Amino acid sequence: MTRRDFMWLATVGAAGATAGCAANPVTGRQQLMILSEANEIALDKEHSPHQFSADYGAVQDVRLNQYITTVGESMTGFTHRPHMPYSYRCVNATYVNAYTFPGGSMATTRGIMLEMQDEAELAGLLGHEMGHVNARHTAARMSTGILTSVVLLGASAALASQGETWGAVAAGLGGVAAGALLAHYSRNDERQADNLGMEYMTKSGYSSEGMVGLMDVLRNMQKNNPSAIEMMFSTHPMSEERYQTAVREAASTYGHARTQPLYRERYMDHTAGLRRIKGAIEKMQEGEKLMRQEQFSPAETALDDALRQAPEDYAGLMLMAKCQLAMDRPRRAEFFADKARTIYPAEAQAHHVSGVAKLKLDQFEAAYDQFDRYEKLLPGNPNTVFLKGISQEAMGRRNQAAQEYQRFLGTVRQGEQAEYAYGRLVEWGVIAP
Repeated sequence: MTRRDFMWLATVGAAGATAGCAANPVTGRQQLMILSEANEIALDKEHSPHQFSADYGAVQDVRLNQYITTVGESMTGFTHRPHMPYSYRCVNATYVNAYTFPGGSMATTRGIMLEMQDEAELAGLLGHEMGHVNARHTAARMSTGILTSVVLLGASAALASQGETWGAVAAGLGGVAAGALLAHYSRNDERQADNLGMEYMTKSGYSSEGMVGLMDVLRNMQKNNPSAIEMMFSTHPMSEERYQTAVREAASTYGHARTQPLYRERYMDHTAGLRRIKGAIEKMQEGEKLMRQEQFSPAETALDDALRQAPEDYAGLMLMAKCQLAMDRPRRAEFFADKARTIYPAEAQAHHVSGVAKLKLDQFEAAYDQFDRYEKLLPGNPNTVFLKGISQEAMGRRNQAAQEYQRFLGTVRQGEQAEYAYGRLVEWGVIAP
């Protein structure tokens, strides 16, 4: 734990000692709540951009993102915390999931958008995530110590994001521990979020059958294709009970809303672009699964097939670049990463991967430029600072390298990178041993 981590936790602890308990916005009951609403929003603002970038950024289909935003915004006025800074987007990741940060920054993946069949199911999905925000599930679990040990403002970095441990990919491609803020909800949390989601969606005019349809999609995937949805179920426990509860609630408590619209045609119209490349997305899912298993050659084949179907898909190009790095082919990795950043220059991850490839090719100045570009687009990743130091050192710029290493050690104090940076600073006489 760094001094900054300790000071933040001490501040939070002091606030908790002062506030003690707070009324839950949904139940009205008092509960232990160390984090204030301002803390939730600050955590969200700092960490959510790193997770969205780890998921290859928001899709470039402006119309689709605006559509998802419109659906989400139609429900905010019916929530228990309508003033929260909610935001919505579809990210380029191909695995099946949706998530929210505690301030209301939400994402759906392309994978889950392809599985749903109508707008009411999308409303159920977003309403469920809103339920987590409104019931303050992440804040409550942090306050009771379940996440406090791993979720820290400015926490030490993970070397790999989303569990990636593939060789060269772990050399700085990961970001800060944003994913830890995506709470592993309990079954009780999920039940409450389901109930709140159905309340919000029906009040905004959607059929309660949308939540039933969503639960049916998830339970069928759990039975028939569990590997595609394992990440979602790691944070959102699924059970037959959730489906049966949705069926019962749709027919009873929310029976009056069963005849409200599903808006299937409108959903299909707005997701037509995704469905046109469904085959490519499925091949990316296959390739990513194979990479997690470190089966890089068959992964390359699957990703090559995906890129034949969608040659300018940012996530496909990035997955191929990472696969090439893991196979120790930096020249090929550079090709795919550079193509990806040309296609989507505002998204940060391609710059980082391109920098890693160039570093392995001894193109130190070009590597530094890419890391610097990444940091300008997405500040807060200590791995980038470390690699900027490596690049400067390789160019013989000791003073500049020392500045980067000192900056890195201001955030990260443990691990091989920290030991290396510390050793260099001692060797150069910048700090005393």
